Amino acid sequence: MTRRQVLAAVLALSATAALANPYEKTLANGLRVIVQEDPRAPTAVHMVWYRAGSMDEVDGTSGVAHVLEHMMFKGTKHLKPGEFNKRVAAAGGRDNAFTSLDYTAYFQQVPSARLGEMMALEADRMANLVLDAKEFEQEIKVVMEERRLRTEDNPQAQVHEKMMAAAFQAHPYRRPIIGWMNDLENMTAADARDWYRRWYAPNNAYVIVVGDVKKDEVFRLAEKHYGRIPRGTLPGRKPQLEPAQIGIKRIEVKAPAKLPYLAMVWKVPALRDLDQAREPYALEVLAAVLDGHDAARFSRNLIRASKIAVSAGAGYDATVRGEALFYVSGTPAEDRSVTELEAALREEIVRVAREGVSAQELERVKTQTIAAQVYKRDSMMAQAMEIGRLEAAGFHWRDIDTLLEKIRSVTAEEVQAVARKYFDDARLTVAVLDPQPLQNEAREKPTTSTRH
Repeated sequence: MTRRQVLAAVLALSATAALANPYEKTLANGLRVIVQEDPRAPTAVHMVWYRAGSMDEVDGTSGVAHVLEHMMFKGTKHLKPGEFNKRVAAAGGRDNAFTSLDYTAYFQQVPSARLGEMMALEADRMANLVLDAKEFEQEIKVVMEERRLRTEDNPQAQVHEKMMAAAFQAHPYRRPIIGWMNDLENMTAADARDWYRRWYAPNNAYVIVVGDVKKDEVFRLAEKHYGRIPRGTLPGRKPQLEPAQIGIKRIEVKAPAKLPYLAMVWKVPALRDLDQAREPYALEVLAAVLDGHDAARFSRNLIRASKIAVSAGAGYDATVRGEALFYVSGTPAEDRSVTELEAALREEIVRVAREGVSAQELERVKTQTIAAQVYKRDSMMAQAMEIGRLEAAGFHWRDIDTLLEKIRSVTAEEVQAVARKYFDDARLTVAVLDPQPLQNEAREKPTTSTRH
């Protein structure tokens, strides 16, 4: 089958899926309920998304959104600590949660017949969370250890954390989701309680249900369990725009590691106007041209041909609440330097700016990008995640197919234009890992488990 035939098949699948678009209802308290009926397996994914992430924090309390995520499993007026997870497991399901820059979300995947129980559990902790001081003292230690394991003992994670802090001068994306250690050390149960009271309200949340369900029954259950929770008075949100960068920023991170590492970010536009904007879609395609498949330019030219890198990647997310960045990163080969790798990565972008992309290259990228999006619909969790992330960025689930069509409409000239426009030094932050000798024995780590 040719790429053109694949693309036609993918778009046909998209059109078929569009006929079964989700259904939506808004309860009187402001909670939106979005239902995607998918009877292919007798299970359901139930998610609650809160429009509050680390970008809503203030200095001195970084990490509180993530800490509260942990505390949401520590008991309510009706459940003991840890009982939430036991109830989900007893129903034959699994559950977890995650915090991002833009949102916090909780999910369960269970037999569809047990959906009502999951709604009862989530509604209970939306309204009746108990933030016990002793439970908080124990859990904050878990979070601090999570920071040590995931960031302080991970050289590449340190590079990315320091790079974000350097790239953003004023925007809250400069703060790590997990929080600065000093803020965690000084955080109290009152900080978490204040966050919960400010943001955890039905009119700042939306529920997504995907699976073997009927919309009318889901709406009935939502009304029964969530409908009784009163609306909250939400804090105002002020614009948080990053001042224009006026020169290149460079940082160096010294940490024990085997190999050096390079990460670069350019400030680029985020998607704000679904219909009028063109550049964000072109930037999505550019990222895929560089690193969207095994034969993409970074892999083909830098890893296999010149062998200057052992890894190289690019990425861009247009649908964010805050400022958008275009990422490029890589690890140089053993006999090559970070300086050589930086030049090679940047030259690949310059080549696109100078020579453009071929029609065949563009068609392959579009086919694979669109196919990856559409085939997410084979997974109930992926469907729920796609809806949730788009809604968190201020768009609507109805926009999913529009986004695919917009990417399909990107021209080679538009890709070349963004490559020419946005990748100068004035927008660039460069972070380099300078590997230090590894210790003979790793630092002994406590055997604390986390939910993540």
